[in-house]
Amino acid sequence: MLNLDFHPTGRHFLQIPGPSPVPDRILRAMSLPTIDHRGPEFGALGLKVLAGIGKIFKTRQPVVIYPCSGTGAWEAALANTLSPGDHVLMFETGHFASLWRRLAERLGLSTEFLTWQGGDEQLPDAAGWRHGVDADQIEARLRADTGRRIKAVCVVHNETSTGVTSDIASVRKAIDAAGHPALLMVDSISGLASADLRHDEWGIDVTVSGSQKGLMLPPGMAFNAVSARALEAARSAKLPRSFFAWDEIIAMNRDGYWPYTPNTNLMYGLHEALEMLAAEGLDNVFARHLRWAEGVRAAVRAWGLPVQCADPRLYSPVLTGVIVPEGVDADALRRLIHERFDLSLGTGLGKVKGRMFRMGHLGDSNDLTLVAMVAGVEMGLKIAGVPLAGSGVHAVMSHFATHAAPARLQAAA
Repeated sequence: MLNLDFHPTGRHFLQIPGPSPVPDRILRAMSLPTIDHRGPEFGALGLKVLAGIGKIFKTRQPVVIYPCSGTGAWEAALANTLSPGDHVLMFETGHFASLWRRLAERLGLSTEFLTWQGGDEQLPDAAGWRHGVDADQIEARLRADTGRRIKAVCVVHNETSTGVTSDIASVRKAIDAAGHPALLMVDSISGLASADLRHDEWGIDVTVSGSQKGLMLPPGMAFNAVSARALEAARSAKLPRSFFAWDEIIAMNRDGYWPYTPNTNLMYGLHEALEMLAAEGLDNVFARHLRWAEGVRAAVRAWGLPVQCADPRLYSPVLTGVIVPEGVDADALRRLIHERFDLSLGTGLGKVKGRMFRMGHLGDSNDLTLVAMVAGVEMGLKIAGVPLAGSGVHAVMSHFATHAAPARLQAAA
């Protein structure tokens, strides 16, 4: 029987790639008294939050905020722009790309799944889950679509299940090179506020995201950043939508309100998160995540274990997936580490379940948080009898000691 009254001493190490740890400052903001969501104070809060979130997406276009998870934002992106039977081109980069495809099919859309072409000795039956989106394949497929049947291209920016960050700018260039009118939709649920994302500059039509990753909030908020082309498509789209409909929300957002009851206290938290990110500066935030990721990967290399992402150019700044040796159950290893050291790691999902685990290095962390995570994993690997080539703890400490945070980050801290 689960004992909900048991709490280990010290703080739990939540090192999954989201939900990420919520800073105390944000928790305090969320504890403020709930206010009237039709009153003037909330209208002022709504306007501030809407202005701030646009800067995180790097867009001057509307950002629609929903009281739901990222899955709802997936549905909203499709339902607002497409009609029953429309054909959607997607790219298989991992579990979440696959889930988005399943959702599209349940909405009555026709989907086509491109997969990375190539073999892999580590995961021969899941080779595509070690690589990013291949823009050349997308361009070739769009060029072949002379009848313009494809209405949208849907890709994942930072694939949370694998630790691969795809080049979204190259996908936009591929669509343009093919001269194709398809909309570009991007899932950046785990990329936003941790990895560089440029909604306007990269020509994205709908960017999907959520609150519980780089924004450092609890789950419960989702976002659609929307281009003018997407808004135009919404005028003729025929998929049913009511709660997710952009038009009513954007209209009421002009005064800082929503057509339904928004998650008021999460709005307080979002306001605080936006203040924190603005004070540090997004470029500094991205540099911080890249430095952490390099330190964690130095530890994985020292252990002699393969990184899930096979292309170093696409390593995620948000998480690192680690493939375990054949015969080792990654989920049993994770349970051991949780039970012994109160450390939560991300599980392998879908095709890679039981064959890898994920180490999150995002949001409200610091060097010592990540050194502790590496230490907990290394102890767990040793207890489980996994042979290691060397010490990941020494490697991550050496990396952080010899690669100091840039001066601008130190000044902003």
